[in-house]
Amino acid sequence: MKIDRMRVFMTRDKDRPRVIVALDTDDGLTGWGECYNHGPDKALPPLLDYLYGFIAGQDPTRVDFLVNLMIQQSRFPPGALGLAAISGLDHCLWDLAAKAAGVPVYKLLGGEVRDRVKIYAGVYTAPDVPAAKEELDRLNEEWGFTAFKLSPWRIDIHANRWGEVVRSSAEYFRTLREAVRPEYEIAFDAHAKIYEPAAARQLGNALAPYDPLFFEEPLRPENIDMWGDLKQGLNCTLATGESLYNRNEFLRLLQVKGADLIQPDICVVGGISEMKRIATLAEAFFVGVAPHNPMGPLATAVNVHFSAAQQNFKILEYRLPKGQAYVYGGTEVEKREGETRYVVDPYLPKDGYLELRPDRPGWGVELDEKAMQEEGYIHWQRRVPKRPDGSYAFA
Repeated sequence: MKIDRMRVFMTRDKDRPRVIVALDTDDGLTGWGECYNHGPDKALPPLLDYLYGFIAGQDPTRVDFLVNLMIQQSRFPPGALGLAAISGLDHCLWDLAAKAAGVPVYKLLGGEVRDRVKIYAGVYTAPDVPAAKEELDRLNEEWGFTAFKLSPWRIDIHANRWGEVVRSSAEYFRTLREAVRPEYEIAFDAHAKIYEPAAARQLGNALAPYDPLFFEEPLRPENIDMWGDLKQGLNCTLATGESLYNRNEFLRLLQVKGADLIQPDICVVGGISEMKRIATLAEAFFVGVAPHNPMGPLATAVNVHFSAAQQNFKILEYRLPKGQAYVYGGTEVEKREGETRYVVDPYLPKDGYLELRPDRPGWGVELDEKAMQEEGYIHWQRRVPKRPDGSYAFA
């Protein structure tokens, strides 16, 4: 069996662009993968074309061999776009290897260590408490969710005194906790908007009395040692890692005791191959893994197999393929409806979990090429906020 063709689809997941890649073999198998959309998505197809030159004609079951080749062919370590492209191709290789063997991918990763994968629903905004309760209860009633992630921001963090920002966030969580069912777990994603570790600690400790599932990524990722400083004196579970790229960066984060949970992204770090290495490092530090997964239903399928086979997996981020569009921040529940069509049979929640599909080889999902072509590409770019003085803040 040899790789003899690559196809790249520029399509959409509701209102966000997606780059989906397929590798075909000479005996009729197809492996599928999803690249992360860091922003300049149209840069990914030429990168994929370049990388394909290294794996064309090769045996796709030599996954580590080929992924290592794609990484090592670069004189300097690949960054965001290079690793996003490698991630998609890594997914394809694992899918092909498992399909050739006639088993789910998790069987090639050592087999399943759990029967189902716990998920939390990404809500991402901070709706007024009655609206938030209504949305959380709806997700619970329809899909069994008991874990959710919201934004902590109730007011403009740049136009208000920081102490008032912290007070409003703490008051919001207090009233929300009092309003919703006690078994609900609620995480808050600060979206790397805070500059000073002391300010991040202040916010985390204000949320802490109301038992957050975790406090996610309050700081930028560049100075990893600052995460160790932040963790000292922080009284709630600290989660981060979506903006880190490889095992070396995660090793440093773990060495400085900068996280209670790590959140690598399987479409960012180089695929499931690097994800397993990162998770094993974390296991040695008694740190759990809660994968970052705001992507589409193919990325979710890849994450299901990683999560099924990883001992220190904790919980997976999840977005329904039909329903709420992508909105971050603000104080409203987004009402725009959308549907992601390129996966015919996505993993859907049952009682707040995703069930494994032991009778289906590869990722266990079917891709719809016609839907990808009909939906087509949609442009998206990140909105960068401005402070009152006219300078740009963290996006």
